Amino acid sequence: MLNKTKLHHCGRYQSAPFTRREMLSRCAMGFGGVALAALGSRPEYGALFGAETHHPARADHVIFLYMDGGPSQVDTFDYKPVLEKFNGKSPYEVIGRVEPTQFASIGGILASPWKFQKYGQSGQWVSELFPHVAEVVDELAIIKSMTSNFSEHTNANYFLHTGSGLQGRPSMGAWFTYGLGSECQDLPGFVVLNGGLIPPGGLDNFNSGFLPATFQGSVFKPDRPGVANAQPLEPKPSLQQKKLALLRNIDEQFAERVGKIDSVESAIANYELAYRMQSTVPELMDLNSESPATKAAYGLESDYPQTRIFGTECLLARRLVERGVRFIELTCPGGNGDRWDQHAGLRDGHNKNCKTVDQPIAALIRDLKQRSLLDRTLIVWAGEFGRTPFAQGSDGRDHNPFGFTIWMAGGGVRRGVSYGATDEFGYRAVENRTTIHDLHATMLHLLGIDHKRLTYRYSGRDMRLTDVHGEVIHDVLA
Repeated sequence: MLNKTKLHHCGRYQSAPFTRREMLSRCAMGFGGVALAALGSRPEYGALFGAETHHPARADHVIFLYMDGGPSQVDTFDYKPVLEKFNGKSPYEVIGRVEPTQFASIGGILASPWKFQKYGQSGQWVSELFPHVAEVVDELAIIKSMTSNFSEHTNANYFLHTGSGLQGRPSMGAWFTYGLGSECQDLPGFVVLNGGLIPPGGLDNFNSGFLPATFQGSVFKPDRPGVANAQPLEPKPSLQQKKLALLRNIDEQFAERVGKIDSVESAIANYELAYRMQSTVPELMDLNSESPATKAAYGLESDYPQTRIFGTECLLARRLVERGVRFIELTCPGGNGDRWDQHAGLRDGHNKNCKTVDQPIAALIRDLKQRSLLDRTLIVWAGEFGRTPFAQGSDGRDHNPFGFTIWMAGGGVRRGVSYGATDEFGYRAVENRTTIHDLHATMLHLLGIDHKRLTYRYSGRDMRLTDVHGEVIHDVLA
């Protein structure tokens, strides 16, 4: 028998027994509240427990398809027939002002080696390099007027990932998980699926910077085990529990003496998450539950090894979304030359890169849509800059930050539209010019965050992903 209270005749409460059945009947809903309160005290789950968005969110997750090296816009999604007319001519004569970006070698105008065609009900121009993506082009919002502040890989990578061309700032994945938390308790909120090539600038592209370390990207490989030492110790997993309890106890004693420190709190959270991951990561990486048709759609049976790698990344990205992970970034596999950075060998390099990513990306869009996940998942396809419409050497293109193409899909984005434009040569953005800060502001907006209000106090000022820049690109929103 447990105690309950009843009102005494003098107006005071006194104890009275009540049965276990009565206790369960009256308190059943409270058990969930206890669990809710416990989870709500943890910052990594803030999105579910009390972290309200600034406005209704259109998406809950982001999949960032990072095309490291700079795909050529005039060979993929930005059709420029005038290049054929002036093929081989001096760009100084037909374009006028030309700015060397990475190398001083500037050749003649270079027409695209690939044919373009209109696809879908939207009639979007797509190169023959992307036959599979062309079939889902009606899902895309193609932005053809993107610009960058940098023309060198490392700084441009930092700028794309962090909103700053300098090392050490938090990445956008860290900002998203800081602002929204994660819906997943047993996996990191920010996961990087590394196909084999960490971009120039290294892991700082995925860092938490001055934000707590809990929000930095966790790098997974797209093959088992995915993360080193992900399997529980056998046959006594309780040994790990004891080690974790000891570490937690030591950290808590330290905190009692000197007060709470973010780094210590983050370390405790990371210890506990790492322990939980030992059971969840093996299950995540086990694709045996996927049907043969699904694996084939993603290109896991392709005769091209890089397609199989990127296909696995895309399939894992869908599985991570299903498990509630907030921000997922995919990097390209190695083995295709120097990434998308074709200063020479444009035909060979872009053929290989597109063969790597085309089928898996189209399968990812279809799969998410079939599972009713696309509407709540924002997909972004982008490199750090584009390529020039004139040649470098005989068969290459230099870096071009003055106007290039990215696209978005799902998660509150308009379907089957093009936004902005470059000049007739595909060199400079001339219509609805957009910036990386605008891209970040738009991504945050779609997940319910006002980019001007998502701040973190550091070094005497309120810092944000977009710094003091950025406007939401409303014309690409549904």
